[in-house]
Amino acid sequence: MSDLLRAPAEIKYAEELDWLESIDDNPKPFAWRLSPKMVRLFVLGSERADGLDREIAPKWFGDRSFVERAIVTLASDRGLLLIGDPGTGKSWLAELLAAAISRNSTLVVQGTAGTTEDQIKYSWNVSMVIAKGQSRESMIPSPIMTAMETGAIGRFEELTRSTSDVQDALISILSEKYISVPELDGDNIVFAKPGFSIIATANSRDRGVNDLSSALKRRFNFVRIPVVTNKKSEAEIVRFRTEELLRRHQIELDVPPTLLDVLLRSFADLRASAAAAGSDDEKLESALSTAEQIGVLEDAILHSNFFGEHALTARALASSLVGSLARRAPEDLAILNKYLHGVVEPRSKDEGGSWPEFLEGGRDAIATLS
Repeated sequence: MSDLLRAPAEIKYAEELDWLESIDDNPKPFAWRLSPKMVRLFVLGSERADGLDREIAPKWFGDRSFVERAIVTLASDRGLLLIGDPGTGKSWLAELLAAAISRNSTLVVQGTAGTTEDQIKYSWNVSMVIAKGQSRESMIPSPIMTAMETGAIGRFEELTRSTSDVQDALISILSEKYISVPELDGDNIVFAKPGFSIIATANSRDRGVNDLSSALKRRFNFVRIPVVTNKKSEAEIVRFRTEELLRRHQIELDVPPTLLDVLLRSFADLRASAAAAGSDDEKLESALSTAEQIGVLEDAILHSNFFGEHALTARALASSLVGSLARRAPEDLAILNKYLHGVVEPRSKDEGGSWPEFLEGGRDAIATLS
């Protein structure tokens, strides 16, 4: 695993999945590798009441009911559609579910304006077609077709970014559970095996999210993933991802709880400001998601390790926050400047601690970008 830039969940947590499978005596739907209870435990982590001989760390932090509804949907014959703002962990949850159920989370189609029907059905190996003609051997199955043939979970990222033709093709797959290959004679239908399902994700900020046809909507169960606003839960997510980052880069660098608190409170302040804004020009273009918060911290940690004094500072954190969130000039810079003067400056006088250095670092970063 060490020679992979990013290992999929089934490889990253292979030992843990093997262990859970070895002790799992609960009923399993279809050809699932783990029972629904064990899938939930793998995603959300173990508790003392579970009575396990080892601790299973949580990998996704969110409401238990969202995960349970997702698992129940996948045990039925309906697809699962995870909807939420950018950075709410939809894709990560989809990957974890596919890894736990099928031990393969890589059967993925990425939805874009250029995604074609072939990419969710099949295409052809041109050289083999020329040499031997069209046959099952010369056919290149899509990740979705492979999932159908193996009774696994297929994934469709950013469904609402794909065209209506692609969405219509998906209706047939979800409804009929087979793909017809008219180019072949005889054996020209690929049927889905028990256990096949699709997890799709959609960005609620995409204007096209409301353009799903009613026919396609009926074939999905919707699970809406909200932005994490609970400070304790968000701190757990950020801490979990930060520890992963430090291990991956083999960095020994302390992240003081005081600086983590500064980051969490800054994002909470900026979200409150965005909620109270009267127009889009008064809001940061950033979604201010937990994922972006992790990105700010990651940038600050790497900068401190490579170019700093091997210690995370409030100045580096402020510089990273401004650099990551200021995407429009001058609008975003003006919003961040207003936040520093209206919120951080009074707080630095009243509370002290890391806030004065954070204020200074933020001002210098804005001056550099202005």
